[in-house]
Amino acid sequence: MPLSGDTIFRLRAATLADQPAIRRLIEDSVRGLASADYSAAQVESSLAHLFGVDTRLIEDGTYFVVESEGELVGAGGWSRRRTLFGGNQFADRSDDRLDPSIDAARIRAFYVATTFARRGIGTTLLEACEAAARSEGFRRLELMATLTGIPLYERAGFRVVEPAEVRLPDGVAIPLTRMVREIA
Repeated sequence: MPLSGDTIFRLRAATLADQPAIRRLIEDSVRGLASADYSAAQVESSLAHLFGVDTRLIEDGTYFVVESEGELVGAGGWSRRRTLFGGNQFADRSDDRLDPSIDAARIRAFYVATTFARRGIGTTLLEACEAAARSEGFRRLELMATLTGIPLYERAGFRVVEPAEVRLPDGVAIPLTRMVREIA
């Protein structure tokens, strides 16, 4: 699927074997793209305590990656579980299942390689997540956006519900924003 220019991108479900490449992608994305919105201390603390691979998403088959010439250049997913954000290392997690008739599916863990930003990868991932959540009966989507991600989600029709702040174990505070959107 060409998203921008002549580069061919391939969207597929992530596998557990992708974990090392996803970790590298997360580090590149957070250090490269999020550094415009967060301090160096916030970036490094978030990588240590908050952002990381969530193997539950991969095991559930709800996490996608985008490849270009065999390299992972984007990743993102959705969840039918209560956890709203955070990788395996984040302590505030719940595997409780959501009820599609009353709960919103969770949009989770979107990352794009710095050199591939603004080429439609995030939008493609979001569309795939929405279609999958809709197919399971969900009528709403909810996410916790980084400051860096807010413009993508606003363009996709999400609205801000409330600002939030997560205080990490080292005392560093990370501002985030809870957002929601109805889906057809």
